[in-house]
Amino acid sequence: MKELRVIISGGGTGGHIFPAVSIANAIRELRPDAKILFVGAEGRMEMQRVPQAGYEIKGLPIRGFYRPLWKPQNIGVAIDYLKSKRMAKQILRDFQPQVAVGVGGYASSAALGAANSMGIPTLIQEQNSFAGLANKQLAAKAAKICVAYEGMERFFPADRILLTGNPVRQSLLDTKVTREEALKTFGLDPQKKTILLVGGSLGARTINESVLAHLKEIEQSGLQFIWQTGKVYNQQITDELKQKGQPKCLVVCDFIADMAAAYRAADLVISRAGASSISEFCLIGKPVILVPSPNVAEDHQTKNAMALVNRDAALYVKDAEAKEKLIPLAIETVADKAKLDSLSKNVLKMALPDSAKIIAQEVLKLTLAP
Repeated sequence: MKELRVIISGGGTGGHIFPAVSIANAIRELRPDAKILFVGAEGRMEMQRVPQAGYEIKGLPIRGFYRPLWKPQNIGVAIDYLKSKRMAKQILRDFQPQVAVGVGGYASSAALGAANSMGIPTLIQEQNSFAGLANKQLAAKAAKICVAYEGMERFFPADRILLTGNPVRQSLLDTKVTREEALKTFGLDPQKKTILLVGGSLGARTINESVLAHLKEIEQSGLQFIWQTGKVYNQQITDELKQKGQPKCLVVCDFIADMAAAYRAADLVISRAGASSISEFCLIGKPVILVPSPNVAEDHQTKNAMALVNRDAALYVKDAEAKEKLIPLAIETVADKAKLDSLSKNVLKMALPDSAKIIAQEVLKLTLAP
């Protein structure tokens, strides 16, 4: 059997990295002999997270363009892009993959663009309901386009689209921890309802400000809260809580390593509307209030959120209204068992399981390996 060699490229946020690693793991399950090399952007999260997952990664000096495009800094960005494309071609020549997989993010545009120009088959995986710029550009030459939402033919050639869903962290599905055990790991009471607040892998300023604006309501709610602030905001929040007083029912973490336990502990989640997070909520059937980030291209998080909201599978608060409305809505919702049950039942209907395995099978089909 011919040796299988696969390039996987993309990153920038956990929303790109988790699916990429899940796809790599699924390829390894099907072909344990597979050689897999990641290509990422220097200085971005993937340069740490991918090696932690057990895979080698090469970094490119690629970065995003400034808005508006005529800013003088973009001359340097363009030079780095051309340099990255040359480096990507050399990486491909050295590694000699039979297929390249792109999951979105800066690096994938250079790595898969190079693969396309060298005649290497490419597969792209689009996590969002509104396609990203890199994937829209790469789609013209992609052999297969794996998507998580219906209606994506408005961005991509319909004959190459496959509805697979988004791969999620397998640990979330495999966990055996009970709700009671999960709550104990956070030092919380299994008898009380619990709300989990997460702002994505980097934290979310709006969600953090919403908590700080409602500390009195949190303290008087009779509920428990697990709050992931994000490393960037943690020190400022720690200082503010020292001044204002931290409610005993509020557990504050800069980063939660064991998200499986955090989700299991929660009766309700408050989250940004990143595609990977939404796929996780669908697969585990978790009631959620979504606060889409306004700081993303084409407002795609709002479009992700509305795909659930329109099916009564999630609640939604605009970022601009979150500071006022988010915590009161969460406290009201978590007390409504019928509402929680309905949200859970409806979000489960939207799950697309086995995504990573289905995508891995498509990757193998594109290779020359038997």
